[in-house]
Amino acid sequence: MLRVLVLNASYQPLNLVNLRRAVVLVLKNKAEIIEEGDGVLHSERFEMPFPSVIRLVYYVNVPYRTVSLNRRAVFARDNHTCQYCGGRAESIDHVVPRSRGGEHCWENVVAACRRCNTRKMNRLPVEAGLKLMRKPREPREHVWFLSLAGEIHPAWEPYLETAMVG
Repeated sequence: MLRVLVLNASYQPLNLVNLRRAVVLVLKNKAEIIEEGDGVLHSERFEMPFPSVIRLVYYVNVPYRTVSLNRRAVFARDNHTCQYCGGRAESIDHVVPRSRGGEHCWENVVAACRRCNTRKMNRLPVEAGLKLMRKPREPREHVWFLSLAGEIHPAWEPYLETAMVG
């Protein structure tokens, strides 16, 4: 299903919606098309380009949003890359194993390949001869787009990059 990025009036990313919802927002003059996708929507008397990014014409106040800690979000934060060897991640790993008092929190969970996860097992990385590529932390506010979409459409990147900086 085609997804469309919805921006606030201030160009802050808000959500992803399906094509139908985006078209309705544009036709009701609640949003404007900022980036066009490939193709055109036709009706008997009307033509409209496929929207890829739309912007609301009014500002919506959004409360602080936290990212749920789940497998998909960890993979999105770590770019599907093993945080020990740089290979393709297939599982998540607790840096400090839960059996050794490690918590299930953003700062203790990383994406890992099966080989590194098996090598580490119930040990600390240093005990298994592994080193983290970077220290895990709670993701920035807009990584949840990755967990919703699975991948970022190239037309969305400029709007998400500015939101992820900082």
